[in-house]
Amino acid sequence: MKKTYIALALFIMGLTTISCKKFLDINKDPNHPTSVSEALILSPVEVTMATSVVGGYNGTIAAYWMQQLSLNQPPPNAETYRITPVDVDNTWSYYIYPNTLENLKDLTFQAEAAGHNEYAAIGKALLAFNFAIATDIWGDIPFSEALQIEKYLKPKYDNQEAIYAGIQNLLDSGIYYANQPSSGVVPGSDDYIYGGDMDKWKKFMYMLKARFYLRLTKAPGRTASNQADSALNALANGFASNDDNAFVPYPGSPSAENPWYMNTLPGAGGVVLAASFVDSLKSRNDPRLPVIAAKANDGSYTGRKSGEDASPDPTAFSSVNTFYGGYLPLDESNSAGAGANLYLATYTEQLFIKAEATFIKSGAAAATPIYQAAIAAHMQMLGVDGSAYIASRGPLTSANGLEQIITEKYVADFLSIETYNDWRRTGFPRLTLAQNAYVNYIPRRWPYGNTTILTNPQPQQSLTTKDPVWWDKQ
Repeated sequence: MKKTYIALALFIMGLTTISCKKFLDINKDPNHPTSVSEALILSPVEVTMATSVVGGYNGTIAAYWMQQLSLNQPPPNAETYRITPVDVDNTWSYYIYPNTLENLKDLTFQAEAAGHNEYAAIGKALLAFNFAIATDIWGDIPFSEALQIEKYLKPKYDNQEAIYAGIQNLLDSGIYYANQPSSGVVPGSDDYIYGGDMDKWKKFMYMLKARFYLRLTKAPGRTASNQADSALNALANGFASNDDNAFVPYPGSPSAENPWYMNTLPGAGGVVLAASFVDSLKSRNDPRLPVIAAKANDGSYTGRKSGEDASPDPTAFSSVNTFYGGYLPLDESNSAGAGANLYLATYTEQLFIKAEATFIKSGAAAATPIYQAAIAAHMQMLGVDGSAYIASRGPLTSANGLEQIITEKYVADFLSIETYNDWRRTGFPRLTLAQNAYVNYIPRRWPYGNTTILTNPQPQQSLTTKDPVWWDKQ
């Protein structure tokens, strides 16, 4: 049912317009005008978020910098760390703030005012999800004064510590609304993620709380132990199995393809798998390799060395296989990737979060079975037998525990922007600088968009991509 309507949402996404007057007090403005129902706002927002944010420039940059993908183009380019305010402008000035956050703000305001508890809960959850994406790549951003153009033409940039507190408050509020009695207007087929199943939405929100608690293990004023405690408490109400995975499905029809299918088409510039990623899977005899990667034209699994000069034939390298949405250049008749799911959060990721939090609190022996369960969950998700592989990895130790957990999480979070967050927070996986690097470091943040620099000058805009965000104290 979800795939039946998603093509329509792709067509209309971005057409919804809003004019929100308040942000932190959005349920106390009875004169706020609205023009469309929550159902008509939710569908396009979910598709925009998945297609243009999670699977858009955010996703490709993370995959290049974390060396899961490689761009077969002459350097300098995005893979070799060339990123400018113009490059990120659409993400800030079109996709995240106006088309996603503003529409979610309008949905939430309207739902709270009308007593539509389910829509209010979903709106809060997705506001938290997208504000986290924005602050993780830019650091300080408009939050408390955001989305109130009639009141704040030049909203201030809140510090990231305050934003993270606000994100947790949004999730708490979302959980509150999800626990309220069902209203007369409820989401169904317009909710592509969970079809209006509020039990699953609650699990998703608790999982996100744990994700964001663990993000702050090295943040100033925080301790890893306390953040781990908070994460473990939240996970008690999180996902129970792969059946709870949060994803947006794609029908695969024209104009309704998975974004990674579009990202890996020949016209996208030769997007292939990176050598370090492929080689790491091969070296461990990882049974997930054939599901993640398609073979190169010589029948081998071969990745491209990050940043090297362009090859005249990109089919000499492995490409993304169809499970994650890849286009197969050696089998143009196979368009299965166009109809793949785009994952926002998974049970596998949750288990890795639990394994890391347990390792922090209780040590390697206690974390090992959870770590092994996380690998097994990803194997199950991909439909492969991982028993021999898990046995070969051995138990965690106090010396290798964090690296083992994050390295395996890096594989399981293939094409997720979470790999970039984990690398900045932990230093794993161990990466070397791409060849022909535009700068002599892997960037720790994005530059601010050109439009906000011109229209809303702020002190933080002088920061460079070498400067860490607040929680990045690796």
